Amino acid sequence: MLKIALKDTRYISPFNDRARDLRIQNKLLWLHQRDVLTPYAQTELEADSLQAVLDPDFFKFQDERACIVYADNLYFDEFYLKAFMAEAKKRGGACRAAFSPADPAFREHALPLATSYTPAGGLYLADFWYFPNGPVPEAEVEPVIIDLQAREVGYYHVPTYMASQSGDLTFQVPLRALIAIDSWVHIFIVDIVFGLFARGARFEDHLQKSVAFKLKILAGALFEGKQVLESRELVKIGRNCSIDPTAIIHGPTTIGDNVTIGAGTVVENCIIGDNVNLSQDCQLMLSVVGDGTFLPFRAALFMTTLMDNSMVAQNTCLQMCVVGRNTFIGAGSTWTDYNLLPAPIRALDGAGQLRDANRAVLGGCVGHNCRIGAGVVVSPARVIESDVVIVSSNDRRVIDRNVPFTESDHHQLKAAELHKRLYDPDRDKKVTQESW
Repeated sequence: MLKIALKDTRYISPFNDRARDLRIQNKLLWLHQRDVLTPYAQTELEADSLQAVLDPDFFKFQDERACIVYADNLYFDEFYLKAFMAEAKKRGGACRAAFSPADPAFREHALPLATSYTPAGGLYLADFWYFPNGPVPEAEVEPVIIDLQAREVGYYHVPTYMASQSGDLTFQVPLRALIAIDSWVHIFIVDIVFGLFARGARFEDHLQKSVAFKLKILAGALFEGKQVLESRELVKIGRNCSIDPTAIIHGPTTIGDNVTIGAGTVVENCIIGDNVNLSQDCQLMLSVVGDGTFLPFRAALFMTTLMDNSMVAQNTCLQMCVVGRNTFIGAGSTWTDYNLLPAPIRALDGAGQLRDANRAVLGGCVGHNCRIGAGVVVSPARVIESDVVIVSSNDRRVIDRNVPFTESDHHQLKAAELHKRLYDPDRDKKVTQESW
């Protein structure tokens, strides 16, 4: 069987990067798609659109026509794919992934800020198809609704005023996931809600349903002399790691290779990449930390994504944020996630428009290759475009609106040429001329 990726050429703000090239749960999205689809299809092809796939010439060099066609800005996990393929094969014809707006995980997390789904007769169609006998026109394709098996998880002990205007502070966590990444908020959803929360929910579900699994977990913890959440069944540690004995690590947590964790650091339900350095007294909870990241002493992450090779300096707290690759955030910075007045939090959608994010609390987002000075305070859901430099000053201590590249502070500095722009949104339109 073939797997055919439809190229989504849009850039996700503020990264100015395609969704397929962003890290999701510390893995490039295109690589995650390839790994999940490998049990079903090995040969990989790309196309500009579904119409290109419908052209008979598209298959003239292929020995088979059965295929899975998907947009390359989609995130889907193996649990959704297994259920979808089983149902599609049972029906025997061409099928397309569909959602009901009654599904709480889709309604609460996937649909807000989205621009990729196609409304059709009370359903929402995703750009994910299965063609057992080769592509056919859309009129011959049957929509297939897969229950995401959502369950409510969240904050049950908060002041009532925090939830009275914007709904309960809860997440609808799916045991199966498919979501289009049209906004930076969807990266937060995929990493935290559909990733870390879902991993914990599946573990609890397995624990309740399987007595043998429960006994295995308990026996392993007793043998190691540790609490259950600290046992090796829940805390997976890679090779050549140095972890101080006073560090506290609770699972489910995955730690990569060549990781250093200092004294007093606390890690709870996280994904830690390779070559990461967490210094003394860092606090990480429900966060994804990319390869090569460095957190000096007393840095804190709560439900936050750091992509690869970034640094968050000491005494800085990031809450419900997404930070791109090769970015530095200075010491003593604070990223807030709650509007003091009961105004809805708005964020950029896939078309670059501000819309209701459907979140009572939400942090900010920083693109790639940014430099943020010390002591900055960032208001909820504000974004800082890739390649921006912010120098902390009396004029710019609080970031209360989105910061585009044109407003980067480095334009006013004498050494501006030292900071190169790497993620120009118009870079694909520019023609590079050969120098002689």
